[in-house]
Amino acid sequence: MRWFTRGSAALLALIATPALAQELDLGGVWENTDISTQLAFEPRWFPSDPAFPDQFDGIQFSGFIQPEIFWENDDRDAQVALTPFLRLDAQDDERTHFDMREAYFRRIIDDWEVLVGLNQVFWGVTESRHLVNIINQIDTLEDTAEEDFLGQPMVQVGHQTDIGRFDAFLMPYFRERTFAGPDGRLRGPLPVDTDRAEYESDLEELRPDIALRYAHFIGDFDVGLHYFHGTGREPDFRLSADGTRLIPRYVVINQVGADLQYTTDAWLWKFEGLVREGQGDTFAAAVAGFEYTLFQVLESDADLGFLGEVLYDGRDDDDPSVFPSVLERDVFMGTRLTLNDIQDTAMLFGVTVDTEDGLGGFRLEAERRFGDSWFVELEAQAFLEDDPDNPASVFDRDSFVTLRISKYF
Repeated sequence: MRWFTRGSAALLALIATPALAQELDLGGVWENTDISTQLAFEPRWFPSDPAFPDQFDGIQFSGFIQPEIFWENDDRDAQVALTPFLRLDAQDDERTHFDMREAYFRRIIDDWEVLVGLNQVFWGVTESRHLVNIINQIDTLEDTAEEDFLGQPMVQVGHQTDIGRFDAFLMPYFRERTFAGPDGRLRGPLPVDTDRAEYESDLEELRPDIALRYAHFIGDFDVGLHYFHGTGREPDFRLSADGTRLIPRYVVINQVGADLQYTTDAWLWKFEGLVREGQGDTFAAAVAGFEYTLFQVLESDADLGFLGEVLYDGRDDDDPSVFPSVLERDVFMGTRLTLNDIQDTAMLFGVTVDTEDGLGGFRLEAERRFGDSWFVELEAQAFLEDDPDNPASVFDRDSFVTLRISKYF
């Protein structure tokens, strides 16, 4: 139980924080404070034997706790949010980790908004890839779906006008990407040495990043435009001198991008695209597709949706200094079932097909609430790419099924 001895003190502290806060009599502060906690047990089963030495075999037992503390003043123009996150993992030491997802103060004055601290910002509209979402670093220790993010230190200034919302971001500290350890699954033949990360900039992680964002809706269109200048979130890799590790290297990039969604009746038409400079030759990437929903199918309360998206990534695969994308020329097809019942039952099934190599994999996500405070989620991910020239083939023995049982307090 090494993971318990290492993390038990921090876990108990996080559990105690909301309870202690509710017990304390601190005048009117707590009257405007919402406190909730998610405590989850999460076994993950890998049915195939591991592909590389030192990796564990079988079931990966882990759990996490994520309290959320949110305060807002009576005028609702000042807010404080705290969202710590702690995961304990029995098999992979690297996956036992702590992060502060949110820790910010927000002040709103008329049409202006200022936020200082750590926050998570999401941009984008497509389902299969979050291409333009660049503010936060991905926490790959959590999942392969790239939907978990590290808290990003920032100063954000926003201004709402009649022609849309303008936001400016100054990010003074870079967060490095997380990777599975030598014992962990969902990694390549060599583990990534995160302690020896390299940077193009001499300031390394202290080099500030900037981003500008414009968002507006025009009729049935939702439009977003952005510019980013700073250290790219995707690392490239070089082999260590002894040939036993991969060293991540982060370069400075310029990126412009757009996201667009058009809504008409039961149809959603979606697009994300970008042009990036600095990561090898300048390249473009895009995702475009649709979601069509049948509402109240068979005279029930359920909605059934159909999704289709085309993915393109034009980065130079022949450049050895650039890590290739696994979604160069792919097609995604999926279906979403929402029962609209009191238990919030929902399911999403999707298939990705590489237009050159064939079926790449599929993913199933299902969730349902039980009672007032229990929530159960099931995730199944199959990696079917076996072409050794495709970087996704390193996961061909890492298909998994995850069961997440959460209790909310």
